[in-house]
Amino acid sequence: MGTSLTPEFWERFVLLLFAAMGATIVLTAFFDALALRIARRRVKTPPAPPTAQVRPRPAVKNDRTPVSH
Repeated sequence: MGTSLTPEFWERFVLLLFAAMGATIVLTAFFDALALRIARRRVKTPPAPPTAQVRPRPAVKNDRTPVSH
């Protein structure tokens, strides 16, 4: 003998189904944002380009420019 499902069952079923779907969507969004935040923190920033530093040239014996008279 088969039993039929009552309207009360379907009301509760729909209520629980939508509650579970809502919880799943909210938790998925939360954990996705958390994973994205962690991934962004782990990205290493590229090193800054070296600044131009002027170094004095070492003195060389014949470092003079010849001048014609």
